[in-house]
Amino acid sequence: MDEEYDVIVLGTGLTECILSGIMSVNGKKVLHMDRNPYYGGESSSITPLEELYKRFDLPDSPPESMGRGRDWNVDLIPKFLMANGQLVKMLLYTEVTRYLDFKVVEGSFVYKGGKIYKVPSTEAEALASNLMGMFEKRRFRKFLVFVASFDENDPKTFEGVDPKITTMGEVYKKFDLGQDVVDFTGHALALYRTDDYLEEPCLETINRIKLYSESLARYGKSPYLYPLYGLGELPQGFARLSAIYGGTYMLNKPVEEIVMEGGHVVGVKSEGEVARCKQLICDPSYIPDRVKKVGQVIRVICILSHPIESTNDANSCQIIIPQNQLNRSSDIYVCMVSYAHNVAAQGKYIAIVSTTVETDSPEAEVEPALELIKPIDQKFVAISDLYEPTDDGTESQIFASRAYDATTHFETTCNDIKDIYKRMTGTDFDFENMKRKQKDVFGEDEQ
Repeated sequence: MDEEYDVIVLGTGLTECILSGIMSVNGKKVLHMDRNPYYGGESSSITPLEELYKRFDLPDSPPESMGRGRDWNVDLIPKFLMANGQLVKMLLYTEVTRYLDFKVVEGSFVYKGGKIYKVPSTEAEALASNLMGMFEKRRFRKFLVFVASFDENDPKTFEGVDPKITTMGEVYKKFDLGQDVVDFTGHALALYRTDDYLEEPCLETINRIKLYSESLARYGKSPYLYPLYGLGELPQGFARLSAIYGGTYMLNKPVEEIVMEGGHVVGVKSEGEVARCKQLICDPSYIPDRVKKVGQVIRVICILSHPIESTNDANSCQIIIPQNQLNRSSDIYVCMVSYAHNVAAQGKYIAIVSTTVETDSPEAEVEPALELIKPIDQKFVAISDLYEPTDDGTESQIFASRAYDATTHFETTCNDIKDIYKRMTGTDFDFENMKRKQKDVFGEDEQ
């Protein structure tokens, strides 16, 4: 404890562990502490099942029908990885992939008029889909061809669209796409949570749809991946990376005080000792006076003994309920994984429903999604406050991450990581900086 570090990291959530790994690879001396006895913070996977019952203050222990408690690894925050997205790039560049195994999520579905439809993932599926009528399909296909060939550096591909000025709403009009198709494109392909993007320049949306189709092209069933044994494996993988490069880890370590001098951080006090540092990274729970509440997310973890109806008995899937279908301003998501991912007992499924809270009765807001997955053996309801830092860290040198939002993939988390990295180092985030130096493998067996 009584040493001087370049960076101290508090909390072992995914954001914190990735930053700690990158800083270590970049030659910084890192101390990583967590007041909890386990890795993952807000983004951990809970095992055994008894622990989940305790965490949610349920009076009973799990019934015998749930199988062995230690066969369960239940994520507190449901998210999938985009196969071609930023987190997969981070895993590949740092070679953290060697600690993890992934499976492709079997399908992505969208809710329309009370029913679930598969999001078409190929041209053939688009032509056979009941989501749209015949003429609509042709127009949609033209739109997809336009998006696929769009290159922001080649004006020949613009077809009269200015990527920095034309709004996405205008692009949809240009292709004469109806409201249902707009809903499913914006929410199930571009994965926006609200409709604000319609008024924004179209470039970001086009890039998001491209990311979706490129991710899909890699594996075919859906654009999403999920790690065996649950998302809690991700922070641990990056923690191992940091440790290989000399990072020091301390779990179960209470934090008494963040020591400041002249308005900036100089150390962290724990159990009477002070570890000194130049910079501090932490999750919002460690610095309540430097964050503000910007909303709430409700997540309902449901244990099922059956696959979800109308999903072709998928062992894993995502269902998106676009806001307009329920007269809301944000989407509702269902992420489902199962025993096939070593996160549940044989024959059991875990479906997690989540959305941004909009009313005083959050549970009533997610009722339409719960209807889709019934019968439910057991549910656990969590309502979390969303915090973001009020301090950008330039003066204090304290860099807080944002709370995990309701999105079902890690792109927003990766944007936060890149943003913190830039504020800490003054340089843009570059994936090349994350590459393991070949000579640094510290006796790890090359696999």
